[in-house]
Order: sequence, then C-alpha cells, then structure tokens
Amino acid sequence: MTSLFDPIKAGSLHLPNRIAMAPLTRNRAPDAIPTPLMETYYAQRATAGLLISEGTAISAQGQGYADVPGLYGEEQLLNWKKVTDAVHAKGGRIVTQLWHVGRISHTSLQPEHQAPVGPSAITAQSKTYVLDAQTGKGQFVPTSHPRALRQDELPGIVHSFASAAREAVESAGFDGVELHGANGYLLDQFLKTSANQRDDDYGGSIENRARLMLECVRAVADAIGADKVGLRISPVTPANDIVDANPQPLFEYLVRQLAPLGLAFIHVIEGATGGPRELPDRPFDYHALKQAYRTAGGKGAWMVNNGYDRQLAMQAVASGYADVVAFGKAYIANPDLVHRLHDDLPLNAWNSSRFYGGGADGYTDYPTV
Repeated sequence: MTSLFDPIKAGSLHLPNRIAMAPLTRNRAPDAIPTPLMETYYAQRATAGLLISEGTAISAQGQGYADVPGLYGEEQLLNWKKVTDAVHAKGGRIVTQLWHVGRISHTSLQPEHQAPVGPSAITAQSKTYVLDAQTGKGQFVPTSHPRALRQDELPGIVHSFASAAREAVESAGFDGVELHGANGYLLDQFLKTSANQRDDDYGGSIENRARLMLECVRAVADAIGADKVGLRISPVTPANDIVDANPQPLFEYLVRQLAPLGLAFIHVIEGATGGPRELPDRPFDYHALKQAYRTAGGKGAWMVNNGYDRQLAMQAVASGYADVVAFGKAYIANPDLVHRLHDDLPLNAWNSSRFYGGGADGYTDYPTV
C-alpha cells in the first residue's frame, strides 16, 4: 500500500515523500526582493517532498500585495538564487509559483498608479494588503476598480508567464514552476463567469474562458519543459469574490486539455481556500475531475490541498485518490512537518497575527523536535 512517506516522481521532480508545502503569502520581501530571512525560512522546510514558493509576481503589473517578491528584475532573481541554493544545500526541491493577481490589486501597487487589470471592468468585493504611507505599517484595504484587458494585450501576459518561468529556472535556480490559476487571480478570473463578461475570443463559452490559462500553460511548458510545470486550480473557492455558474464542465474541459501536455502535477484546492472542504451551495465532484484528467491521458501527479490532517492525508494517498498532499498553515508553524507527521507527533499552533509582514517572529522562530 502506498504511503504518504513514499517517494514519487512528478515530471522531472524526484520527491522523497508525498508531502508538499503549499504556496503561502508572507509579505516579507520589501521592494519585491527576497531577503536572507527568506533563505532561512525555506531552508528550514526543505524536508518537504516539494516546496512551492509563495506567489511571485511575473511582472510589475502582476503585483497585488505589498512586500511580495517578483521574478522580473535582476536583483529579484539574484536573491531568489540565494534562496534556492539554501534549499538545495539542505537536500530540498523548490518550485516557484508564477503569479499575476489581475484585479486583486490596488492603484498604489501598480506602475504609475494605474488601475489594475482583469478580464472585465468588474471590481472584486475583496481586499488587498498595502503599506500605510505615513506609518509604513501593513493594512488591508479594498481592491481598486480594474480596467478590462484589451485582446491585443493578452499575448503580452502569455509572454510574461513564459519569461518569468525561464528566468525562474535558468537564473534563479528553481527546479520548476507552478502557475497560479486559482483563488480568484488573473487566470482564474478569465475562467469564471462572475469576473469574465467578455464577448471576444476570451469570453462566453467554456473554451473561450479557458483559452488564456491554456495559452499560458503551453507557453511556460515550451519555455522550460512541461515536466517542470504544475498548475494550481480551485474549482469552487469563493476567495477574492470569484464564482462560476457551472464549474464541473468547465474544469473537466480544462483538465482534458491539460492532459496531453505532460505536466509534472495538477494542484487542486478542494472547497473554500483556507476554509470548509465542502460547500453545500457549490457541490463539486473532485473524483470525476481526476478521472477526466486520467481518461484523457494525463499522467501528472495529482496534488490535493485544503484542510488535510495526518489521517486524511494518509488515507488520500493510500487509497490512490491523491499522489501528493499539500499543507499550508501547518507548514507555517512546523518547519519539520514531515518528521512530525511521520512519527505522529503534536503540531505547533500557528500565530495568525504574524502571517503577513514583519520579521523573524512567527516566521523562522517556530521550534522543531
């Protein structure tokens, strides 16, 4: 029987166990540049089968939160290389999450204080994290009203994803990338009906709404090799004011299109991100989603996420339902999570007041056993 602690091959990634650290925004990269503290943070967690970095902006336009890192500047890449070197020195594997937030941003974070962009000019009823101009302290504020991207701008978005992926692997030393197609950010916004009301080739039908995500995945796969590429999706999460009128056929179509590409993994957030695993008003059949992917020939590792504890994770892998299980908040507080899960040891409690911004406190100071 397969165990959570058995090795697995995901594309070109050889994972010593089936425990992944989910991408976790921590807002500790001033001026979008990774810091030495981030080197420590990721290296502490290098026993994970796979580390997925915090969301990392592919362009200045893709930024949506204060003090999150980027992949579009030389200093950013040089400092990310120090992070990946620290992880590799500990025997770990790390991919970066490629992020364009779309409409989940604020004018103060955009180049020349322009409006954020999205598939349509629909304001998200959500908040983002900015620094107070007077005190420099972080605070949550409503997102700004976006403008709709023109169709002739979309090839530039695709190019930015591919360029960031190439730099991530060739310059920053990452072992691969994960495209962020979840949680109400740009690619998810194009997918879902509540944010996409376009009437061109990127709106309306399922095929049109999935077009940008598929173009970005294919471009990234062409740039660095599909066996180094994963995609994160969240079929029914309400995060960042997102919803689709009929998600089951949408996401089954999406994974069938992804199947022939030879991706390393598909990363599925089940239920509401950081919340309930089951949403009575948004039912979704995740077994059918995986079956659609496998039936279409998809061989990438199937990674699941959201609310998994030790028992549930072990059952998911042993039953064949999942190949890899990603843990989020548990990894914030437990850098030695693999050891604790393996030996069934108690977990540290996380300090949610230190999730976003700050220094070592609540970041690199959690005890190990």
